[in-house]
Order: sequence, then structure tokens, then C-alpha cells
Amino acid sequence: MPTIHLVDGEKGGVGKSLVTRTMIQYFLDKKIPFVPVETDRSNPDVAGVYKGICQYAVFSENERQADKADRIFEMATSKPVVVNLAAQSHRAVFDWIERNQLIELGNSEGVTFCKWFVSTGGYDSLNLFGQSVNSYGEKMPHILVRNLGLCDDWEHVDLDMNIQKLIKKYKIIVIDFPKLAYKERNIIDQNRMTFAEARENKEFGIIGRQRVVNFLKLAYGAFEKVGIWDEEIK
Repeated sequence: MPTIHLVDGEKGGVGKSLVTRTMIQYFLDKKIPFVPVETDRSNPDVAGVYKGICQYAVFSENERQADKADRIFEMATSKPVVVNLAAQSHRAVFDWIERNQLIELGNSEGVTFCKWFVSTGGYDSLNLFGQSVNSYGEKMPHILVRNLGLCDDWEHVDLDMNIQKLIKKYKIIVIDFPKLAYKERNIIDQNRMTFAEARENKEFGIIGRQRVVNFLKLAYGAFEKVGIWDEEIK
């Protein structure tokens, strides 16, 4: 069943776009047919990097524009869709799903939903994660993406009883998203490189290119831990 992968974080600066771009490169490297979708109108950096293949959609609480996200579901009837969600879009996305009863419709049309929630480990970030999980309950599986590039010590989260209860109750898979070295990330962002281009970029030198390769290897391993793409890869 094709899945709509919602890459979320709700607030800006959590590394959501980097996770999305890495996920897109994963699909490309594994040669899995998919559609990447950009919904961030103010900072469409994912589409800026993968501009040749990204589609655009808009989530809006305005009823007159509410149907502009519908194409996401339509595309997902034939292949997986990776959606880069803009910051502060939770309410608009939730309203779109609930108003159109898309979870139920997906059951009949062969489309599932999955939310990859990128977190910094900070109080606000974890609070927003909890709000998202509680909004959907068991209807939409969540994956907690611990961004090691912004927080390398998650012991406080492991000891947070409320978060751990939530993870246990909804059987949430937790993955560690690796840190990309500052120098390579800065050049990649500045030049809007795809990761395929970065792996071959001579400006990084041999060791710098190897750091990019190692980053992708760790990130791909984290993605595959979830097991959601097993059938597509086969």
C-alpha cells in the first residue's frame, strides 16, 4: 500500500528539511518510484534542491483553498509520496485529513499515512510531538526522529515519563538521525546540492566526500529500521 510520508516538526529550525532531502535521496538511490511534494511556501528549500522532481501543494485553513492539498492523496494512490510540511501547519493538515475522512478513505483506496516527527529534544519540540500524537491517536503511526545534529544527548527524553508513556501506548518507533558535519552541510545548503551531487563534489576532498557517504549510510539505516519500505525495496 503506498504511503503518504508527512515529514513534520511543526516549528522551524528542527532539521525537517534536511530529513526530507535525505529521504528523497534514499528513494532515488533505492530506485523506488515516489513523488516528493513541497508545501512550504515561505522557504521551499526542498524544492529548491530537488526542483526537477518536486511537486507543489498547499495546506490551508481557508475553505476556498482547502482542496489544493487533494493532489497529495491522488498521487498516493499509485506510489509513495514524501511531503515536506511547513512549520505551523498541524491544524491545516489535521483539518484536511479529518474533514475528508482520509484515513478511512485510505483504507478503501489502498493509501496509508505515516508521520515522521523531527525533534530537537527541547521542551517545545517534544510538546508539539505529543500534541501531534494525541491528535491522531492510533489512526496515524508516528516516528520520532531524534535529530542528533541539534541534540546529542537524549537522556532527558529517555527519563521523561510522559513521553515514554506516549511512545509505549502508541508503539512509536524512535530513530536517530545522524549529524552532518558543519562544513559539508554549509556548502550543500549554500549551493543547493542534492546528496548525489555532494558525494561527487571535489570541493569536499576525499575525506569530506566520505563524511557525506557515511552520513547517508547512517541515515538510510535509521530509515530502514522502521521497516515501512520493505515491500517497495523488494
